[in-house]
Amino acid sequence: MKYSAIHSTLLAILLVSAGAAEENDLPQPVRHILDIRKVPHDTLSVYVQDVDSGEAIIRWQDEVPRNPASTMKLLTTLVGLDVLGPTYQWTTDVFVLGEISDGHLDGDLLIKGHGDPFLVTERVWQMLRLVRQAGIHEIDGNLLIDDSYFEINGYDPAEFDRQPLRAYNVAPNALLMNFKVVRYWFEPDHDRNAVRVWVDPPLENLRVENRLALGRGYCGGYQRGITVTANEAIDKMTFSGRFPNGCKNYAMDRTALSHNEFTYGLFMSVWRELGGELRGGWMNTTAPDDVEPLVSFKSLPLAEIISRVNKNSNNVMARQVLYTLSAETLGPPGTESGGRKVIENWLQDTGIELSTLRLDNGAGLSREARVSANEFGALLEYAWRQPYMPEYVASMALSGLDGTLRRKFDDAQLTGRAHLKTGSLDHVSAIAGYLQSRSGRRFSVVMLHNYEGVHRGPGEEAQVALLRWLYEQ
Repeated sequence: MKYSAIHSTLLAILLVSAGAAEENDLPQPVRHILDIRKVPHDTLSVYVQDVDSGEAIIRWQDEVPRNPASTMKLLTTLVGLDVLGPTYQWTTDVFVLGEISDGHLDGDLLIKGHGDPFLVTERVWQMLRLVRQAGIHEIDGNLLIDDSYFEINGYDPAEFDRQPLRAYNVAPNALLMNFKVVRYWFEPDHDRNAVRVWVDPPLENLRVENRLALGRGYCGGYQRGITVTANEAIDKMTFSGRFPNGCKNYAMDRTALSHNEFTYGLFMSVWRELGGELRGGWMNTTAPDDVEPLVSFKSLPLAEIISRVNKNSNNVMARQVLYTLSAETLGPPGTESGGRKVIENWLQDTGIELSTLRLDNGAGLSREARVSANEFGALLEYAWRQPYMPEYVASMALSGLDGTLRRKFDDAQLTGRAHLKTGSLDHVSAIAGYLQSRSGRRFSVVMLHNYEGVHRGPGEEAQVALLRWLYEQ
C-alpha cells in the first residue's frame, strides 16, 4: 500500500538505527513501532534465517505457538507439491448414459468431479464445448451430478463469523464450480433514477429482487450502501438500500444455492450459450464403474493451482487441495481429517518436527490453528532445498506487484524483493516467505503477531519495519 506521509516519516526515522540485531533480539525499528503503537513485544514471534548458510538471523519468541491465519496455506500447498507433484492434474469426467443419434442423447448426461479447485465459468465452457464437439446437441434426460469423491459432513458456512454468504466461507466439494460464487454488478441508471443489477454467471435457478434506490453522494461507504439478504435456500437474493449516484459501477461477490444446484444452474447457462438443450432437471447420483467417460477434462497443473491459492489467499481452493491429498493418498472419499493425517505422515517422513502444529482446515480460516515461528521456518528451509522450489516460491505474492501484496510493501526498497504469503484475521497479522536483501542475501521470514487490534495497522507497520531492516543486511 502507499503509506501516508506520517507512516513514511516514522519508518524513516526508525530505520536510522537499522544496525545488526542480536539473534535473540528484535531489530530496533520493529521495537520502536511496537512501542509507539503500545503493543507488547511478547505478542510477536519472528524467525528469520539465511537460506544459503542456514544461519538464524532473528529468533524472537519463536517457540511460542500462534495463530498463523492464511499463512497456513503454505504448509498445505507445500505438501501438495511434495506428495502429488507440480504437474498433478485433477479430472472432471463427463459420461453418457444412453444412446446418441443425430445430436440427440436419449438418456442422461453425468458429470463426476474429482476436486478440481479451479473449475471456473470459462473452464466449464471449455469442458462443455468438448461435449458439444462429441456430437451432443439435445439431452432428453437429466443432468446427473456425482460429487462423491469428497465427503463433507456437517459444514456450517456461518460458523466462523456468521457470514454464510461470503466467498471465503464456501465449503469444499468434489464438483466445485466457479467457487459457488456469483458476482453481482451494480450501476446507476440515471435516466430511470434506478439501479441496474447484473449477475455473472447468470443462473436461471437464482432469483434476484432489486429494491435498490439511487441516492446522491460519492462512491463510498460500506458495500456502497447495499444491504444483502437471502432466503434459507439461498436461491433468492434481495438487494436494498441507497446506491450512490457517484458510482460508475460496483461489484460484489457472494455465494448462492447449494453446490449441486449451482452446478446445474451454471451448466444450463453455459450449455444454452453453446446452443445445447436439456429437457430434464438434475439429480445427485454416483457414476457407474463399467462406463468410460465421454470427456475427461483436465485441470490446470498443481503448480499453477497453488499460485492461485497463495497469491490470492483462496480458502476453498486450499481446502480442495487438503481433501485431494486425503483421497489420492488414503483413498476416496477425501475428508478433512484424512488430509490432516496425510500431512502428519508427511511431516514424520520428512523429519520435520511441528510439535506446535494445529492444522484445522488447512486454509488458515480458523481461530484454533497454531504453529510456532521457528517450526514454520523449518518448512520454508525444507522447501528451499527441493527441486520444485521455484514453483513454490513463485506461488507467493510478489511485494508491491500482485496478489494480496499488490498494494503492500510497494516502496522503492521492497517492491519485487519479497515473495510472501500474508495472513490476517481479527487480532492476527502474519507474513511468511522469502526476501532478497540489497546485498543479494536471501532470507526466509516468518512473522506471527497475535494481539488485540493488530490487524488494523500495527501488524503491517511492524512487518514493513522488519522487511526494510532485512533489505539492508
